[in-house]
Amino acid sequence: MNRLHVDSAAPKYQSGKWSWDEKADGLHFQQFFDLENANDRYVDTNGYRFLRTINQEEELIFRELFARPDTTFDADTVVINDVRDLVLFMMPKEFISRKFIEFMHKPAVHRLLHALIIYFEYFLRLVEFLLIRRDELAGNMAQVQSEQTNEMKRIFSTNLRLYRMLVARNYSAIVMGDGELKKFYHTKEVVNISSTIKDLYFYEYFLAVSTQIVWITMHRRAYYVIEMEMNRLFRSEHFLSNCPKYLKFTPVERSLLYGSKCKIFNYRAQISPLIQELRNVADEDMPVLWIGERKYRGTDARIAQVEMEYIVPGPQLHMIDVAHGILGHPKKLYDTILMLDWPSVRFANYSIQHDPYFIIRQPSLTLPNFDELKHRKMAESYEKYYHLFRIYESCSHETLMNWIHREQIMTYYKKGGDLFNIFARCENQLVGEEKRPAVAKIVANYFRVISRLRKKKTELLATGATTVSYKKEGQEYFFD
Repeated sequence: MNRLHVDSAAPKYQSGKWSWDEKADGLHFQQFFDLENANDRYVDTNGYRFLRTINQEEELIFRELFARPDTTFDADTVVINDVRDLVLFMMPKEFISRKFIEFMHKPAVHRLLHALIIYFEYFLRLVEFLLIRRDELAGNMAQVQSEQTNEMKRIFSTNLRLYRMLVARNYSAIVMGDGELKKFYHTKEVVNISSTIKDLYFYEYFLAVSTQIVWITMHRRAYYVIEMEMNRLFRSEHFLSNCPKYLKFTPVERSLLYGSKCKIFNYRAQISPLIQELRNVADEDMPVLWIGERKYRGTDARIAQVEMEYIVPGPQLHMIDVAHGILGHPKKLYDTILMLDWPSVRFANYSIQHDPYFIIRQPSLTLPNFDELKHRKMAESYEKYYHLFRIYESCSHETLMNWIHREQIMTYYKKGGDLFNIFARCENQLVGEEKRPAVAKIVANYFRVISRLRKKKTELLATGATTVSYKKEGQEYFFD
């Protein structure tokens, strides 16, 4: 077992709580040292206990062996892989298996998580809008709804349906089990018999991990709304738990949030709302099913907006003034468990006029054009000439082995394994000689990687593609 070399002895995240000290007449920070007995040590998701916080020793192990290394692209920004690695580190030990770890690192799963984050970003805004309207329509000072308000709600519901279709498209690709996902398909090839118990637990694990990923990406807010909607999307309402903390929506609010295609049948014939979205797709919504596969050419501004939000990489979202939770934010503004560090935000000097990451500004719904639905039906689509190619480099075998042996690694270091801070690391380097590759070998490895990428780009362009996307470690880069 290799010894850990961390960059600093001081942790980036300290677990504790703030309380008011009456003697000092000020706030006092009480750090948690015994996290095993802390009340907020865990958070329950679908009956499974995920870590909510970590101690200093766990933080050092995560930063050295499990966090995304600084040698990857856009290592200074928060991307989906950063959130995924954090959730995999905090998930229960019964989730760990080679099959599940490999599944979570597949490109198709990454695309589904990306679509879920985009969907919930808009869904939470619409829920907030409906709750505000609910308060405005109640009480002695109730307001009267106009026809324009109802039309605006219909437009918001239609826009939400487009994002839900995008999630359904990516989810159906996983359910079909084609290509690289064939080994994860629930039935065996010859006998076509499903491993019901194993498939059930595998599905539950993925749903719980996805809920945690979306929740952390959304700044850890509206947890019960996210959990309820995630279970409804993938399970249907027959299997929702009767949790008192779940919101109760009126029939009108349900029709706006869930859409007109959400039908409730007998539980024996019920299918998930995601699959229902793919039945009888309207003609004006058909281009949504091709987003990310080929470039949209048409006059529908809403389709073009959804496509831009989906294909623009997280680190470049601030260029189009779009917020998807914490994606694309500078990593220096967050601690190890991706919680916003407000002192760092204050030193960044963001303001209402200069806030590219929506930290000071509040993400909100844009007032639509009231003729938008009519214009969408009259929109034209042209022949598609441009295809988007995704090149995805999977994580290394060493990283997969670290995740598979997560519990053994944690046990080793917690029982006395060496955790080197920066001072101990320097002392060790002075005593002994550390094996390092020669400069010529480093240069040769660099040019080999660059030539491979350029060769791949040339091959794709030779096939007639005019737009090529390069995707590494979950990040997409487009070459024109």
